[in-house]
Amino acid sequence: MIRRHSIRPFVPALAVALIAPAAIHAQAPQGDLAAVQRHLAAVETMTASFSQTDRNGRVLTGTLTLKKPGKIRFQYEKSVPILIVSDGKSLYFLDYQVGQKQRWPIGNSPLGILLNPARDASKYAKIVRSSDPRVLSVEAYDPKRPEYGRITMIFARQPSAPSGLMLQGWVALDAQANRTTVRLTNQRFNVPVADNAFRFNEPTRGGR
Repeated sequence: MIRRHSIRPFVPALAVALIAPAAIHAQAPQGDLAAVQRHLAAVETMTASFSQTDRNGRVLTGTLTLKKPGKIRFQYEKSVPILIVSDGKSLYFLDYQVGQKQRWPIGNSPLGILLNPARDASKYAKIVRSSDPRVLSVEAYDPKRPEYGRITMIFARQPSAPSGLMLQGWVALDAQANRTTVRLTNQRFNVPVADNAFRFNEPTRGGR
């Protein structure tokens, strides 16, 4: 059983990355951003395994489920009494050990790029140049709101993936320079996902 004090410092970092509003940071090359937009337009659902690492090297694992429009779920390993889920309108951070629920709107979040491909990525993101041509990184950051930190999504160029791109994960950096890295494996696209996958039980102290 993972102790609660070991997960609280960095599980919320993922939630912050999901809700932090993003704005124009720099003009991005149209070709690469267009490729990202095509990939996102081609993905209606996605499931994957994830591992989440904090700056001290502590790791949690779980399962990611995504369904457009606006639904996403981060189901942590059984020993972690935490759930992050969006029902399409709001993002919820649920702590079943203390019986706590927090709620934020998701409309302006950087990861809204995953949930709403109609958004114009050039208005709130830029391409981060890489020495590896097989990697495409997209950074979202609001210089007017540094307290929200920044997020960089990492794609691999893979011909077999939708529109030739595979989301590998992302790196979130908060205002205190605390880094949280999420890596994805076993990605599956456009598989059946029921709407009830994004339901949740109300947290009560000590229960799940």
